[in-house]
Amino acid sequence: MKARHDVEPDVDPGLKSQINGWRRASIAVSLPEVHASVSVAKDASFWRKMLAFAGPGLMVSVGYMDPGNWATDLAGGAQFGYTLLSVILISNLMAILLQHLSLKLGIVAQRDLAQACRDSSSRTWSFMQWVLCEVAIAACDLAEVIGSAIALNLLFGIPLVVGVLVTVLDVLAVLFLQSRGFRVLECIVGGLILTIGGCFAYEMAVASPEISNMLGGLLPKPEIVTNPAMLYIAIGILGATVMPHNLYLHSSVVQTRAYERNDEGKAMAIRFATIDSTVALLCAFFINGAILVLSASAFHGTAHQDVADISDAYQLLTPVLGASMASTFFAIALLASGQASTLTGTLAGQIVMEGFLNLRLRPWIRRLITRLIAVVPAAVVAVLYGESGVGKLLILSQVILSLQLSFAVVPLVRFTGDRVKMGRFVNPAWLATTAWTIAAVIIGLNVFLLWQTVQGWMGVD
Repeated sequence: MKARHDVEPDVDPGLKSQINGWRRASIAVSLPEVHASVSVAKDASFWRKMLAFAGPGLMVSVGYMDPGNWATDLAGGAQFGYTLLSVILISNLMAILLQHLSLKLGIVAQRDLAQACRDSSSRTWSFMQWVLCEVAIAACDLAEVIGSAIALNLLFGIPLVVGVLVTVLDVLAVLFLQSRGFRVLECIVGGLILTIGGCFAYEMAVASPEISNMLGGLLPKPEIVTNPAMLYIAIGILGATVMPHNLYLHSSVVQTRAYERNDEGKAMAIRFATIDSTVALLCAFFINGAILVLSASAFHGTAHQDVADISDAYQLLTPVLGASMASTFFAIALLASGQASTLTGTLAGQIVMEGFLNLRLRPWIRRLITRLIAVVPAAVVAVLYGESGVGKLLILSQVILSLQLSFAVVPLVRFTGDRVKMGRFVNPAWLATTAWTIAAVIIGLNVFLLWQTVQGWMGVD
């Protein structure tokens, strides 16, 4: 009988030396049903390799354009025009670096972030981390459920409660798509992102934003810090940028590529996976920026510049812009955003359960549990409080996400900066310093945003 701490035979033997110093738990690959399932030809051209590695970045980018980010983008554009575009840009640059660290951990250590945390922690602390992470994923899933329900209500008049219940069917969709292969799942997500991008391209065309002012908004301005109201929204944008579940997700899905598990193969995988991630997150920047630009063009300087609610924005876009399809495309983009986020969120739930607890359930059971955790509170609030209550619940979900962030970012930066764990791929000094600085800034902003939100709930000035 094999000892409990023996390494599983399906893991690269080189991993044994790389995890020296880690708690040598029973090691199994991340997402075993799709691990190394996408072939990468060793002697292929640059573009064929790029095509082979394209996909995980798109799945991760969904978290940066999910319904939870829409409210801050709408409020920032309506109140302050194009000024906060620079904040969205800075946020994406931070995200690009942290997602690079996440993919590097998965490729080099062949462990997703949840597994790496379990390897370095006691069983009790691993369980506590899992609970915290599950709460964060449920909060993220809650934002997706609410966003999809609002979109269904706006497009088809489906009551919010019914729309929330309809989202349970997403579980079946994920199961069906993943059974067809991981590439199919990536293509579906890519198609949804393309739909969002196409909708906002139309919105940009009819909104006719002021190009010079829009480009000027990409440069940070002192008033972002000196104006308290602007600073608050800027912190909201920055604080909600990095979704903790994305760091777990990326470190896992990048392992679906069948690259050689040696130093040469890992260096190649890091190179192409970083390009994939960077390009995808720049697409997410376009989406978030487009929401803010649309809001600035339509509402800033008008009687509607206090618009921050998704439903209000939908109702006002067509009459303000004078384009009959403006509101419809806005709602279609919201629905696509919610559905794409659902696909990646359910995968993240599977990854953290298997990673932290080494517990494997049937996929449909795992995803149904995750879905119900989000659906039940959303349905209850929709019944009791209607649209306004659902909006407040959306804000609460973002606060919960901010609480979990440090438990993902800090271990990620620490692991990728440890030479024992990463070997020659350890973060160089400049990257380690930058990563710790970004982690401190994001965590500090999230704590400040949380404090401000609690004060607002308590009625404290």
